[in-house]
Amino acid sequence: MFVRDLEFQSVQDQLDREAVTAQALVRHQECANPIGAVTNAGAAGCPQADVATFEDRLRAIVPGVNGNRVLLLDRQRRVVFDSESDQTLGTVIVVNASKRVANIGEARASLDGEPFLAAAAPLAPARDPLRAAFVVVAQPQALAATAAAGDLATKLLQAGGAALVVAMLLILLVSRSVTRPLTQLASAAEDIAAGNYSRRVSIGGQDEIGMLGSAFNRMGEAVERARKVQRDFLANVSHELKTPLTSLIGFSQALVDGSLLSEEERTRAATIVHEESERVLRMAQELLDLARVEAGSISMHITSVDLGGQLEQELEIVKPRARARGLALSLNVPDDIPPVAADPERLHQILDNLLDNAVKYAPDGSTVAAVARRSGAAVEAVVSNPAGAHRPDPDRMFDRFYRADPSRSAAAGGVGLGLAISRELAAAMRGRLWADFDDSGNLRMHLTLPASREVKPTTELEAALPKAS
Repeated sequence: MFVRDLEFQSVQDQLDREAVTAQALVRHQECANPIGAVTNAGAAGCPQADVATFEDRLRAIVPGVNGNRVLLLDRQRRVVFDSESDQTLGTVIVVNASKRVANIGEARASLDGEPFLAAAAPLAPARDPLRAAFVVVAQPQALAATAAAGDLATKLLQAGGAALVVAMLLILLVSRSVTRPLTQLASAAEDIAAGNYSRRVSIGGQDEIGMLGSAFNRMGEAVERARKVQRDFLANVSHELKTPLTSLIGFSQALVDGSLLSEEERTRAATIVHEESERVLRMAQELLDLARVEAGSISMHITSVDLGGQLEQELEIVKPRARARGLALSLNVPDDIPPVAADPERLHQILDNLLDNAVKYAPDGSTVAAVARRSGAAVEAVVSNPAGAHRPDPDRMFDRFYRADPSRSAAAGGVGLGLAISRELAAAMRGRLWADFDDSGNLRMHLTLPASREVKPTTELEAALPKAS
């Protein structure tokens, strides 16, 4: 509708201009001999043309107004001439003054049952053979509407073509902005797959592609760390196996070739072979346990366990070794400590590692203390002992093959897998294991486990009684 109104206005403006042209042409044709005549109707030398000749001349000026319909109106606005039809003679056309062009009138008339747009210019009736007061140039509204539709279609096609070009450019830019980082990511992924774990991508930003690039770099860093841990692990395993295997080969060869002459030497060699064999077997079992725990394939039988009773049993186990080194053992377990939800065998393994390390590395004559206490909805067990000369790093104590004293022999200090296994076992039982130092410099190993929801009966009689419904 808006486009059509604009087109109608454009046609009306054109008709206003053509009405001025038609005014000059009609005045020129009023004279009997228009050649050399002046346009001033009152001038001499311009005799009036007869009606028939004048009408023929009027029909001839139609091409001069772009083929539009030409009409003449008298003072009463009645049609006295129509270039296309005599049926409209006497029809009254209402002419209103134009708001844009001076001395021009505008009209919308119905001629032969068809609506027209029209513009009128005044004439001097004294010289006009038909005594016309206005010349009118008219154009069918249907032609204007068709032109509007054509212009609209042309503009739509132009706009569509421009939009298509812009869309193709945008698609090209977007595709390049997307495919370029994706190509870089694909290339980096191929490099990492080929073993170049240090490869990173230079893709940043807060959009999805930038977040993908950041995630890829974090993945690359994690893979590189994992590969480094794997290489270090293999190197440590090889190093730990090399010493006992060398001893096994050397002493077994001495036993076989008879180079050990005395019974004492042969007994000592057999003892070393036995101890180193146990050491290799123990390390192999610890490596297998660690692999199972990290893979989540180790079986857990969670039940309600008395943490205080378990700590007491573990202290009895390490008491002979503690007595041999002059160590004092202490246990503090409140009566209201609830049982914990844990696997009894795995809990024994964790507590055995913690107390074994405490007894093994505490200075002679010091005290190893075990404490149990509530910690919110969990129960916490703490094993503490003086750190001694070689203060361990609490953040690295749970790394595989870590030793606070690198010079300490593996036979005396283990292979450094016990705490790593204990931490994984604690996590598998929905607990936590960590280390820190208190204000006195004592090393503390903290184990938290969820409290069991089961309540054990206090006596056999209560266990035998039926529950109230």
